[in-house]
Amino acid sequence: MNPTAEMRVVVLHGKDAFLRLERGRRLETLLQERFGGVDRTDLDGTQAALADVLDGLRTPGLFAPHKLVVLENAEAFMGAEDRRRAMEGYAQSPCADATLLMRSAGGWRPGNFDKLVAKVGAVIKCESPSPDEAVAWCIARTRKRHEAEMEGAAAELLVERIGCDLGRLDSELGKLTSAALRPGGGAAKVTRAIVQEFTGLSREEQAWEIQGPVVQGDAAGALRKLDELLRVSRVPEVMIGWSLVDLARKVHDASCLLAQGEGEGAVAKTLKLWGPSAASVVRAGKRLKPHAAATMFRMAVQTDRATKNGTAPEPARAFEGLMVRMSEAFA
Repeated sequence: MNPTAEMRVVVLHGKDAFLRLERGRRLETLLQERFGGVDRTDLDGTQAALADVLDGLRTPGLFAPHKLVVLENAEAFMGAEDRRRAMEGYAQSPCADATLLMRSAGGWRPGNFDKLVAKVGAVIKCESPSPDEAVAWCIARTRKRHEAEMEGAAAELLVERIGCDLGRLDSELGKLTSAALRPGGGAAKVTRAIVQEFTGLSREEQAWEIQGPVVQGDAAGALRKLDELLRVSRVPEVMIGWSLVDLARKVHDASCLLAQGEGEGAVAKTLKLWGPSAASVVRAGKRLKPHAAATMFRMAVQTDRATKNGTAPEPARAFEGLMVRMSEAFA
């Protein structure tokens, strides 16, 4: 749902900052077109008093025929019972020549106010789209905003690497369309190759990078990579745990298959290993007997569980200890 000029109260809440901003801009544009101008007042819900909001709505505009009051951090403002009750009263009979736009990044509590707003406006949730919707949005946005074309495969790779946050995607699209401009002119086209060249690895792909130094027995390199992923790339800790458990599982399975007499090539094929990692995992499986590999696997699972249930208060330290133990075992 998108806001319209007929709405007197609009609530935009949700984690997608881009959608909150864009829908707010759309509302202001529609009001300007409808009324020939807008007198805008911006307030912060963490500091504004009830009188600030109501006076802003009820006082005639000085420079334009219609008032727009934008209340950021609306969840903080509505947290007080007296304010909520007063705003419920306002929503039952809003000013005809004023529009209230409330924005909340998180913590919005639905209630009777929402039901009253629905009669005179809208409460719109601003959440990131699904991957398929994000892909379609990237293609349409590239065409409309940047007057360029984007391959479907390029959009899919971009969403895979960046995620579905429209703000981040929009920023990347600007960079990619600039990279796609042709020296001799002509319409730019964003290809999959351009996305591969100018867009970094996804957080999931970055997390897998930690498996390399660990399985090669390079404890120092693994610790450096962990610090880079957590501190610089901001990879979620859950992805680090997932990656280490996955590596321990593959080494355990390789050890068991090799002990059963399977050849190295057959082991790699069975475990769906490829590239340099295949040889490294098989080599680690040869070093560890199945019972030792099983112990290492259990340790990885226990560490991952501890970082998720809170029994390991410092996940980074827990991962460091696990990686050193694994690296020493694989060396």
